[in-house]
Parts: sequence; C-alpha cells; structure tokens
Amino acid sequence: MTHRVFLVEDHPITREGIRSLIRSAPDLEVVGEASSGPDAIDLLSAAKPDLVLADIAIDGSDGIELTKQIRSMYPEVKILVVSAYPERVYAERAVRAGAMGYVAKQEASGILLEAIRTVLDGRLHLSDAVRDRVVGSYLSAGAGAESSVGDLTDRELEVFRYFGQGLTTSQVAEAMMLSPKTVETHRVHIKQKLGIETTNEFVQRATLWTAQNEV
Repeated sequence: MTHRVFLVEDHPITREGIRSLIRSAPDLEVVGEASSGPDAIDLLSAAKPDLVLADIAIDGSDGIELTKQIRSMYPEVKILVVSAYPERVYAERAVRAGAMGYVAKQEASGILLEAIRTVLDGRLHLSDAVRDRVVGSYLSAGAGAESSVGDLTDRELEVFRYFGQGLTTSQVAEAMMLSPKTVETHRVHIKQKLGIETTNEFVQRATLWTAQNEV
C-alpha cells in the first residue's frame, strides 16, 4: 500500500530535498505541495493525503495554526511537523494543536522516514525527552482527564493501554483474543467517555496516558 503525503514548505531547496527523500521510499508518494498555509488549505481537498508534512515557519501562516486548521477541516488526516525550530520549544505546541509528531530538520533523513511511517501507523513520534515533558504537562494540567480514564471499564482500559503502546487494531484484537470489530466497538465507547472526537486525538491521549502510567 502506498501512502499519500502532502508537503508544506516555503524553501524550494528544502522542499526538493524532502520530496526526493519521500519518492525514494516505495511505500510513500508525494501528492501535492504548498509554500504557504492558505495554499495548503486550498489544495488539500483535491490532494486527499494520508499525511501532511508541515514546517512551522511558512508564508501566510505558521505551522501550528495550519495544524489546527487541518485538524478541524480534515480530522482523519495525520500531521507531522518538521522544523528547524527547537523541539523543546515547539514540539509540545505542535502536539496540542493536533500533530502526531515533531522532527527537527537537522535529524538524519532516515529519522524523517521513520517518523512518517510511525505517524501513518497511528502512533506518536517524539523524542524521549519531549515525550516525558508532554506527559508531565498533561499530568499537571489537572485530574479531569485522569478521572475520565477512571470511568472506563477494565476491558476498555486494557484496549486504551494497548493502543497507547502503539498497537494497531488487529494487533490489539490478537493480544486480547477479540475480533477487530469488538476492539473498534470498545474504542468508540472509550472516545465517547473521554470526549474524544478524532482518531488522532485518541492516539495522542492513549499514548500519553500509557507513558505516564506504565510500570
């Protein structure tokens, strides 16, 4: 299966490099490009990407605001932020805006491809240091989310934890000896109880909660 990637990057040389890297991967294809936030919004509907790769510093907008817009308009499209800006400053902002990961431009090209595949697989991509800080931030935000998780049944909590470990629906079904349809039903109930609207938000919440509570 080939996954569709849309690039948002206002530096032509950088965009060309990322395009070439993605095209070198047999499981990925570039289906559109934009150099600004408004152009990206105009083109996304026709491009129908699985993932948007967006810089933070772009013409006509910034990557954080663009992430929020895409999340609102196309909730099932996954977003990965790639930037030269410090991860320690912007990664948490990107995740809170709806991104599924953050990669610094100075990272090796292999890290970017790994991050793309991780996010396409429905898992969060962050460095260990940033993941710990994001978890701490969620923990310090208050007990509301935690008490909601406490409302889950034992079975639902187990499903939530498995998804937080990065497992796919079929892998969760195999681990729990359930049908994929039953796992999906549990996920729907969990989303309802936690007030979660999108799959991306579900994965973020599950990943962060599991990182916080795993022994």
